[in-house]
Amino acid sequence: MVPEDTALDMPGADDPAIFDDIVRSVGRDLPLIRVALAAIAAKSGGAFADMDRDAREALINDWYAKGGAPAVTLGRVIVGAYYRDDRVLRALGHEARAPFPKGYVLEQGDWSLLDVVRSRAPFWRDDRVVPAGER
Repeated sequence: MVPEDTALDMPGADDPAIFDDIVRSVGRDLPLIRVALAAIAAKSGGAFADMDRDAREALINDWYAKGGAPAVTLGRVIVGAYYRDDRVLRALGHEARAPFPKGYVLEQGDWSLLDVVRSRAPFWRDDRVVPAGER
């Protein structure tokens, strides 16, 4: 799902260190990951690894759009491990460290974009309000 980019000196998600992190990260998501991998294998006729990069990318993009929870789960596990890799962080211009306790400076955005959300009526149950019949 994340191919190597030699021009940017970025490893692919199939890099041994990143792949090991993916395997360690699966945990409770293993059943959905198995469904995802079975779907990809079925779609490729069992020859995914033998396909060229463009064919693999087209297959993944098509499948990911309709793959539901298994696709999202597989993507989340792969991308999470990928962006934890020190080489990837350095290639993106970040220090290879955890974000806390030092944190990162974020560029300020347009906070007015949240006005629509702020003005929306609450759609959750407020546990601070005691119903009239229970007072």
